[in-house]
Amino acid sequence: MAKEVYGRVLGSGKRIAIAVARWNSMVTERLLSGALVALRQHGVAEEDVHVAWCPGSFELPLLVQELARSGRYDAVIALGAIVRGETPHYEYIAAQAASGIAQAALQTGVPCIFGVLTAETLAQALERAGGKHGNKGEEAARSALEMADVLAQLRHQP
Repeated sequence: MAKEVYGRVLGSGKRIAIAVARWNSMVTERLLSGALVALRQHGVAEEDVHVAWCPGSFELPLLVQELARSGRYDAVIALGAIVRGETPHYEYIAAQAASGIAQAALQTGVPCIFGVLTAETLAQALERAGGKHGNKGEEAARSALEMADVLAQLRHQP
C-alpha cells in the first residue's frame, strides 16, 4: 500500500510571517484579522507571528521573498486585495503578485501562501474578507500551517 502524507493544521511551535499590502486597507486589515484569529485558534503563539506591511500587492513578492529567505519562519502568508478598475492595470498587478509569490516559495522552499484577493468590485472583496463568503485570510492561515506541516513531515522522513 502506498504511504500517504497529509499536512495537519497544527500551529504549536510554528513561526509565521504575514506580509500585508496597505493598498485597499479596508479589505487587507480584515484579511489580517482573520489570519491572526485562525493562527491563534490553531495554537500559534502570538510572539511567533510577525506582520510586515508594504505599499501594495505589486510589492508583496519582494517582501515575501525576503521574509522566506530569512530562515526565521515556517511559512509566509501574503495578504492583498486587487480590485478591477477601468484599465488593464488589474491584470498586470494580479499576475505579477501571483507569479512572484509562487517564485518566492519555489526559490526558498518555504511555503508562501497567496492570500491576495482579486475581485471585480470592492463589495466582492469585502464579502471575502469577513463577509458572506467567509474570510480568505483565515483560509490562507490554515493553508500555511498545513503546508508547513506536510513539508516538515517530508523533510524528516528516513
